[in-house]
Formats: sequence, C-alpha cells, structure tokens
Amino acid sequence: MGGESTMNASRHLVAITGGSRGLGRCIAEKFWKEGDDLVLIARDEHELKKSAEYFWAFGQQDQQVHFYSENLSNLENIPSLIELIQKKAGYPDILINNAAIQGPIGPLYKNDWYAWQQCLNVCLLAPIMLCRGFLPSMIDHHYGRIVNISGGGATSPRPNFSSYATAKCGIVRFSETLAQEVGDYGITVNCVAPGAMKSRLTEAILTAGIEDAGNLEISKAKKVVHDNLKIEKRAAELVHFLTTESCNQINGKLISAVWDPWEKIPEISQDIRNNDVYTLRRILPKERNLSFE
Repeated sequence: MGGESTMNASRHLVAITGGSRGLGRCIAEKFWKEGDDLVLIARDEHELKKSAEYFWAFGQQDQQVHFYSENLSNLENIPSLIELIQKKAGYPDILINNAAIQGPIGPLYKNDWYAWQQCLNVCLLAPIMLCRGFLPSMIDHHYGRIVNISGGGATSPRPNFSSYATAKCGIVRFSETLAQEVGDYGITVNCVAPGAMKSRLTEAILTAGIEDAGNLEISKAKKVVHDNLKIEKRAAELVHFLTTESCNQINGKLISAVWDPWEKIPEISQDIRNNDVYTLRRILPKERNLSFE
C-alpha cells in the first residue's frame, strides 16, 4: 500500500473498483500515465499487488498507488473501507465504479436468489455506497468526477441476465439522478458503455452454455473471444476524457466507447446539456408515428 498522498494542484486521487485487471487495470494505467495517484479496489489481493508493482516501475517519483482488497458484495464492509481509504490515501476527487460480476445466467425462476442479490450488490448498491461516501469531500472542494461503467442490458431487455441487466440499468438512472443533485457543486456524474470485451464475464456466458444463456449470447461471446479486439484501451480513454476540463459541461449522460463520436461531444455540450440526448427515456407513440385518435 502506498504512503500518504502528496497530491499537487494538478494531480488527482483516482479511486477505481475492479482496478487490478481487465478494463479496470486499463483505466488505472491511463490515469497513472497522466500523473495521477491511484486507489485500486478489488477482491484479489495478489492481483492488486502485481498491479501496484507494475505501476511503481514506471511512475513519477512521488506518485502513489494505494490498494485495498475487498469483496464489494459485502455491503456491510464498505463504510469502513471508505473510512480507511480517506485515512490512509486521502479523499478521492475522481471515482470510477468499474467492478462487476455477471450474476446468475438463465431464466429468473431458475436463478439462485442469493447470487441474484450479490450481483445487485456489486454492480449497483456498492457503487451507490461509494458515491455516497466520497461525495461530501467532493462537495466541500467544489470538484468531483464520477464515472460509472454501464453494460449489457442497460438500454434494452437482456433475457437470461435479469440481475446484471437490472443492476446496469439501475446504475444509469442513478447516475442521471445524482448528476442533477450535485451539478451545482462542480461535480459531474456520467456512465460509459464500454462495449463487449473478453473478460471473466464473457467466460461465464460460455460456461453457462446455450440452454441457460441462449444462442444469441453464446454466439456474441464466441465472437468476442475469437476477435479479441482489445477495446479496453478505447473505453479507458473515454473514461479519462470524461474527467477532463473539456468535459466539465457533460453531466448525467450515458456514452458508448464504441458507437458514439465521443471525442466531439464537448463541441455540442451546450446543446445536449439540458435535453435527453445520451439518456434513458420513455418512447411515446407519436415518436414512432403511432396515433390512437
């Protein structure tokens, strides 16, 4: 674990959940290369130590990496985790909620209920608790950036993945709501849809098989594994981009790393600031040229 933070005016303390591997590790590397200090949170302490050693090998002399092993499904431990981070590392001004688990795969009536709830804990309730815990300091400093990672099922139904889809849809609407609560304090809250990538979540789909996951999900997962497009880097760049000064007017939005021209979004920030572009909204009949008259 790193020592006491020595942040300067231009350096941020960035807390990243699931920061020891995959997309989380890629996000951490992006911020590290920009000269920021890191707080990495993940379940596997061994993986965390490996990541910390990797970053220490090429960082600036006084850059800090703090790491904390925690299973975020254990919600009762999160308040003490927040307190420990603030005591040992400092007060993060950037929070990236990236950690996720797939949850049970298959029809809801066959799902293990405990596993269903655990998915909601990791993908929805833990991120909310971390936001709640770190927000007071962000409000005091009149600055903060929160990026929550969305995922499959957030914007359309995803049969056989009800817990994961529910959690990811929930985190998007939570982010929209929180953005309106804290915008006046110089804090932005956005979501990133990273796109399908090779990960433990993909492996879980393949392990579940066609009977539980369905033909479409299996074919998508196989394609991801086969193509292995390494889109984590682009998703990490978008996450970092949303924390920069050029995006300080982008708030309460869900942006795709793969499908949206996100590099150009600051150019239209005033136009999209107070409308429903890049948000979850109900579609009315008239928007589909339907009439009941």
